[in-house]
Order: sequence, then C-alpha cells, then structure tokens
Amino acid sequence: MFSSVVMALASTGPAYSLAATLGVIVAGVGLQAPVITMLAFVPMLLVAYAFRALNASNADCGTTFTWATRAFGPRTGWMGGWGLIVANMLVMANLAAIAASYAFRLVGLDGPAESRLWTTVAGIVCIVVLTAICYAGIELSAAIQRWLLCLEVVMLLLFGVAALFRVYMSPPPTAIHVSASWFNPFEVPSAQALTSGVLAGVFIYWGWDTAFSVNEETVDSNRVPGRAAVLSTVLLLLMYGLVSTSAQAFAGVGTTGIGLANPDNVDDVFAGLGEAVFGSQQSGVVLSRLLILMVLTSALASAQTTILPLARTVFSMAVHKAVPPRFARVHRKYLTPTWGTVGTGAVSIALLVLLSSFSENVLADSIDSIGLAIAFQYGLTGFACVWYHRKVLTHSGKDLIFKGVLPGLGGLIMLALFLYAAFVVYAEPGYGWTVVDLPLIGKTGGVTVLGLGALLIGLLLMPLVTRGHTVALKLQRGLLPRGLPQHVAVDSASRYQPADSGAGVGGDWYDVIPLSGTRVALVVGDVLGHGLQAAATMGRLRTGVRVLARMDLSPDELLSRLDDLVEQTALETTVGGGPGPPKVRADGALGVSCLYAMYDPVSGGCSLARAGESVLVVIDPGTGVVDHPKLPPGPPLGVGGPPYESIELKLAPGTLVALFTGGLLQDSDSRAAGLARLSHALADNRSPLEQLCDQAVDTLLPGPVDEDATLLMVRTHLLDRSQFAQWDVSTDPEAVGTIRTAVSKQLRDWDLDDLEFTSQLIVSELVTNAIRYGGGPIQVRLIRDRALICEVSDAGHTTPNLRHAASDDEGGRGLFIIAQMTHHWGTRYTSTGKTLWTEQDLPPPDGP
Repeated sequence: MFSSVVMALASTGPAYSLAATLGVIVAGVGLQAPVITMLAFVPMLLVAYAFRALNASNADCGTTFTWATRAFGPRTGWMGGWGLIVANMLVMANLAAIAASYAFRLVGLDGPAESRLWTTVAGIVCIVVLTAICYAGIELSAAIQRWLLCLEVVMLLLFGVAALFRVYMSPPPTAIHVSASWFNPFEVPSAQALTSGVLAGVFIYWGWDTAFSVNEETVDSNRVPGRAAVLSTVLLLLMYGLVSTSAQAFAGVGTTGIGLANPDNVDDVFAGLGEAVFGSQQSGVVLSRLLILMVLTSALASAQTTILPLARTVFSMAVHKAVPPRFARVHRKYLTPTWGTVGTGAVSIALLVLLSSFSENVLADSIDSIGLAIAFQYGLTGFACVWYHRKVLTHSGKDLIFKGVLPGLGGLIMLALFLYAAFVVYAEPGYGWTVVDLPLIGKTGGVTVLGLGALLIGLLLMPLVTRGHTVALKLQRGLLPRGLPQHVAVDSASRYQPADSGAGVGGDWYDVIPLSGTRVALVVGDVLGHGLQAAATMGRLRTGVRVLARMDLSPDELLSRLDDLVEQTALETTVGGGPGPPKVRADGALGVSCLYAMYDPVSGGCSLARAGESVLVVIDPGTGVVDHPKLPPGPPLGVGGPPYESIELKLAPGTLVALFTGGLLQDSDSRAAGLARLSHALADNRSPLEQLCDQAVDTLLPGPVDEDATLLMVRTHLLDRSQFAQWDVSTDPEAVGTIRTAVSKQLRDWDLDDLEFTSQLIVSELVTNAIRYGGGPIQVRLIRDRALICEVSDAGHTTPNLRHAASDDEGGRGLFIIAQMTHHWGTRYTSTGKTLWTEQDLPPPDGP
C-alpha cells in the first residue's frame, strides 16, 4: 500500500508541477489560485473512483486502453491508449528539460541552464539513466521513489510553513494576508479564466494513475491500487492547498519581482522564491539549494514514474495486438517489458530533440497541450466505468454512486474542460507562445494545434491497428447462424458474447440443424485461441458438423468423425518434413470443445455426447428443478484419447435446455458457483426464451469478457399425435397392399389427396425392399410437418445405393424412381437396424 501511494504521488511530481503551473494559474485567475487547485481536485477524485471501480473488476496494466476497449470496442480503446501515450511522451520531454536546467542551477552553472543545446544534451542523459533504472525492475524503482518523495514532501511542507511564518512575522513588501475570498470560485474573473485555470490544475494532479499501471506487480492488485489512488489525490489536495496559499501570501500576484504573475518567473515560481523565503544567510542558502534540489528530484521522480506506466500501457496494447507484438516481451531476469521500456525512452529522446529543435516556445506550449490529452484520457475512463458497469448499477445504492454517478460526473467535467479549452481558450491566437496559420481556419493557438494534432495522429492510425479485430469479428459473425430456424421440435434462442480485447474475437459457435424425421440437432462449440485463425477454424468445424449431421450419425460417431477432421486439418499445417513424428503448428483446432445433442419430438428422447468440458443445464417444466446431467467424459477434439460415448435422456414437453461454452462461467469464482448463478437466472423457466437468455447473460457476464461466451437455449415440444401415424408391418409380401391402403386413408384424412399416388409408390417400394432384404420387425411412419415424411424401418444394416439401371437390368430402378419423386431421401441407422426416409413437398394451400 505504501509503495503504491509513493508511486502515485511521485508520478504527479508535486514540486515540479507547482513550479511549472502555479504561475500560470495565478496569471489567469489572480488571487483565486488556491481555490482553483482545490476545484481541480474534484474531477480528479471522481475519475479516481472510476479507476478504482474498473481496477476492482479488471486489474490490467493497460488501464484506460483496456477498459475503454472492453466498454466501447477496440477503436475507442485505441484512442484512450493513444491519449495516454501522447500525454506521457510530451511530459517526458518537458520533465527532462526541466531536470537538466535545475541540475545546472544546483551546481551554479547558470549559463548552461539557459542554453537549449546543453539542456537538451543533459535531458537525454537523464532519460537514458531513468530508463535504465526502470528497466532494472519495479522494486528498484519503488525504493528510489521512496527516498526522492520523502525529500520532496519535507521540503514542500518546510517551504509552506516558512512562507506563512514570514508573512505574519517578518513580511516582505509583496506579502498579503490570507483571505477567505481566495477560496471563492465566484471571484474568478471569467469562465475562460476558470477553465484554463482548472485545466492547468488538472495537470498538477495528473499521474496518480501510475498505481494502476503497475497493478499486476502489486500485492492484492484488485484493491490496493484503488485505495492508493484515492488516498494520493487527497494528500495532493492538502499539499497543494498549503503551498499555493503560502506562496501567494508571501510573493503576491504582482507582475514584477518575486510576484507569482511575473512573466519572467511564471514557468518556474520556485526559482526566485527559495532565497526570498529562507533568507540569504548560510542556512537559508542551504535550504534554497535544497528547494532547487527538490524540484530537480521531483522532475526526475515524475519522469521515472512516467516511464513505468507508459511502458506497461504499451505492453498491454501489444498483448492485445494494438501495437507490434515485440513490445509484449518481458525480460526474464527483471520481469519488465523490454521493448516497452526501451522504446519509451527512445521515443522520449526523439521527441525532446524534435521539440527543442523548433524553439523553446514550442516546448513551452507543449506543457499546456498535455492538459488536453489528460482531460481526454480521464474523461474517457469515467464514461467507460459507467458503461462497463451499466448492468450492475441497480444492484445497490453503493454501486450506483461509486460506479455510475461519480465516474459519470468526472467524465462530463473532463469532457467539458476538453471541449472548452481546445476550441475556445487554447485556440485563441493570443494564448501561449506560438501561433499556427491553418488552412481554412486561420490563425490558431499553438496549444490547440499541438494537443489536437497529436490526438488526430492516433485517429489516423486507428483503422490500421483495429483492422484485425474488425475483420475477425465480421468473419465470426458471418460464419454464425444469421437466425435460428423455426422448428416443430423446439423453440430456440441464442446469445454470443465476443471477447473484448484487441483481436480477441474467438471461435465459439452454436447451431440448430434440422434432421430427418422432424428431429433436430443442437450444437455448441469452443475453439481455443483468438483472432482470424480461431474464427476460420470455427467456420471449418461448423461446416463439418452440419455435413456430418445430415448423414444422421449418432452423437458419439459424429464427434469421432469430427475429431478425425480436426486432426487432419492440424496435420495439413505440419512443420518440416524430416524423420520422426510431424511437428504440428499451434493451431486453434487442437483442443476444441463441442457438445452435440439430437432431439426427437416423436419420442421425446434426446441423445447427447460431448468433447471437452462442455456443460448442459436441464430444467423440468413441471417442478422447475434444475439438473446438470453428468455426460460421459470425452477428450477435446484433436488431442486423442478414449472413444466418445452417447447418453440418452427423456425430456418432457416444455423442458428448458441450456447448452453453453465455458466462457459463460468465466466471471464466476468457480464452476459450481457459476452454475448456481445460472440456475437462479433461469428460475422462471416459463418466461420467453429471449428474456431468459438476456437474464442469463446479464447475471453471469455483467461486464466485458476475456473469453468468448455462447449460450443456446431451447424449449422442447412433442409432436402432436394428429401429426403422425405409424404401423407395424409383417414380413408377409401381402402386407404391402394392406399398408398401402392404410397410408392412402391417412393422407385423405390429412387432405393430402394430391400426394396419395406418389406416397403409395414410395411405401410399396420401401416396404417391399424391407421385406426382401431387411427382415422384421418392420415399421412405417408418416409425419405431416412442413413436408410429408415417410419412414420405413427394418432390422437390416445394409445401406441401399442409388444407381442408374441399364435398359436390360431387371432391378435397381426403385430408389431411382423414389429420388425423382421426393425432395429429399436418406438412410439413418438405429440400435435395431436402419430407417429409410423420404420427404415430399406439401401442395400449396388453396386460396386466391
């Protein structure tokens, strides 16, 4: 906890922030500077609660990038990460220049301190040294930060107390007694002054989110960073309130001498205040030097803690494929992001040289432009918190306030500050040190051009870095069913939740496949991995399942055939051709989970088999009892193991069946806890399926997810007795005429006289073949659904083959004739033999 607070405080660089910003605030709002520093605390505290809530739900070093990606998608997430990168890169260049200047002043070299060349060279050295320290690991960085922060806080408190003591005991000519009007925001001259002042005040609080950027290296990462962030902002409020009040009371707000609004001192108020407050005696000189050292160490500490979160944000973006994967490499010994840390230092050096090569005015305006990037990043985090937790805001008053109201207000305030400052305050040609003549717009303040220009670069890069996720998601959506077919056997509904990270779309799929005899197949599957490869693998497997299902295979046999397909697909991508077993590439097809169920609405029987850790929930329609049938274990597809085994269940009409992938339970503490939550969500099992799907997803996955999740929910039906008829047929050839007559009568009862002739031919041919080649017992079944289905079952196991009979052949024409007279026909095997089935299209209904 202490180290996290130290990191948060050190990253803000209190002494450096005040030295660089207090003069700017005083120049804009005058005596109301203390209340401005306090007003800036309000949106920061609100956003800190947003960070705390998001970190508790998902501790990730990517912070704004990761959370915005999960809340709003990869495009918005990329812009959040880019805003953080822009702010940190700009501040790194400024911190290095400030540290170099103070280092020269500390040893009495005022000439090099004013030289752009020497401060740039020394700034580069500072960045190199600090990058090396951060590269050596978080523990070394934290140890150094503790010592630097202790010196900084002690000197700030000593300065504040000494300045107030002098004001009331031996006041200088510039001294002003503290007044209550200093803390009245309504005394601020204008809304423009208030906005620019608060935005500058936001800058002095910025940096406490470093505690979240190192959360994955923090003990109890879900709670400690959040507490450290809130505590650090409160401590900063107290510190800034004391120092800003005492400095203003001692130096005044004049534009000459040591006045805080003096243009010569506005960018470094402590440079001239040290000797004035502590005196020119030997002890005063020592303390003045310590004050300079304090600003130097503050700049160094802030620069160091800027490298830490930036490197880890880039690391998280690399993991989520938003930047090249090499930035995700971690040093084996120091456990720090190698490319992220070194890359941060290298780009900071390049930016320092670039800005310094233009002029000091551009470098000065870049400080103000940081405020725009900060407001953009923090505002986006506030809105992301509200949207991320939108489904749980009504659970309790605490959730509503700390996950909704406070973060939302913080986001709105930051948005208002960003828009007003970017397009009104900073856009004025008279604001700042530089002016840019833009085509079609005219002269615009350099601060707006720098701030918005840097963000617009990220907007231009966004299509490139989010293309992978977009393509994968479109492919995944295109390969999944566009809509579930209506079927007499079941009512169905489904939900698919893609993973939210980078190219994180995975390979989950579901399907409802009509089978012969009004039966239906239900499928859910899960392909390991993410991205285009997983989505493409899912497409191959879904197609394979549909083809195999149409062969009327039993669930265990279908999974065995699918397992062969997966293995063959993996072998096609083998690496190398030398002796020994082939080396298979890491492919998403290996280790696929799949649950395949076959339901018959005539008998109410359901046959199931699984590969991998697929789960099933069955709810009895009468009692509402929730059951989790124990399915025979089966190895994931493609990894080998014991053979698959089917199980038979008897389902009453109205039974609710939920098939889902393991991703649906990912937010639960355990599988048992997840199943209990799902059972509770489905308690009202008579509700519409769409409503039950929404309840299940909202309960189990209230926020964005790491892994894909699929839910397929069905409610079973039994075929009405008036929709089918069946007869047992003897093996006597004379029984053919009897069954032909019975079929004709049934068709007349169904008003299907138009199909009587063709149906008699079909029944005659199939029953004759069953008597001649199959043997008893023989059964005939007619089913009236969307088509007229005729089924003939016998005890034979030989599949009849369709062939074109020659002109002189005496047999072989029966199936050929049947194929011409029917829309579909086929064979399926049962435990007692086989069933030949045909489907004829029903005649169109009579009507105008």
